[in-house]
Amino acid sequence: MSPSPFRLALAAAALALLGACAHAASPAPPPLPLLPATALPRYPDGTPVDLSAERGNVLVIDFWATWCEPCKVEMPWFVEFQKQYGPQGLQILGIAQDDSGADAITKFAQEMKVDYPVLQGKNAVGDAYGAEFLPTTVYIGRDGKIIDRVTGLVSKSEIEDNIKKALAQK
Repeated sequence: MSPSPFRLALAAAALALLGACAHAASPAPPPLPLLPATALPRYPDGTPVDLSAERGNVLVIDFWATWCEPCKVEMPWFVEFQKQYGPQGLQILGIAQDDSGADAITKFAQEMKVDYPVLQGKNAVGDAYGAEFLPTTVYIGRDGKIIDRVTGLVSKSEIEDNIKKALAQK
């Protein structure tokens, strides 16, 4: 039994409507801004770090929290990449989007053997960088322009490819 022309037209209309809805539900990502001039306190001593002073370096900003399991997977990779690519101008910065308190965050960073700066996050900073979910990794070129923003756990090789791409830009 073949479908009637009415059923074929109805199915085609439903598919077209679904396609339009799927397209409408995926808005374009917001434009990637220049690195905001933001000073955040560094753990453990609270020394302010001005992110805009890092222009000239490639920055990888990792927004994380102590309770975030995917964040714990990525952190050793960032330690490795800081050692490997630091001499080429890479600076990893960890921004703790956590309410655990300075002592708990410092202890956690030490347990994870984090040797790059860890800064105390603020909701406004996370919002400015589009860090709605954790982990969020933001790649910033030497000119201070945000190159890419990645949300969620990705592979080590994808992170390294993004670092290489950022370092290659002049």
